[in-house]
Amino acid sequence: MTAILPDAQIHSAIVAALSEVVGTELTGVTAETRLFDDLNLDSTSVLGLLMALEDSLDIQVEPENLEQRHLETVGALAEFLAESR
Repeated sequence: MTAILPDAQIHSAIVAALSEVVGTELTGVTAETRLFDDLNLDSTSVLGLLMALEDSLDIQVEPENLEQRHLETVGALAEFLAESR
């Protein structure tokens, strides 16, 4: 049985993956940071983000379980990833 990742580990992995996707080191990213509005991600960026997170967290994101609300903020994405384990 796989343990649920601690929130801090998921948050750190998301920030690292976001930095990789946007091509610059991000600081001040919180659970409330909006992926599309604050970080200007687009659908292509989200695909890169999800692939990077799958690699770094050693998880498999099931596309049929992913909804738009999971991509609204860093916190919403972190909750989705924790529940996906």
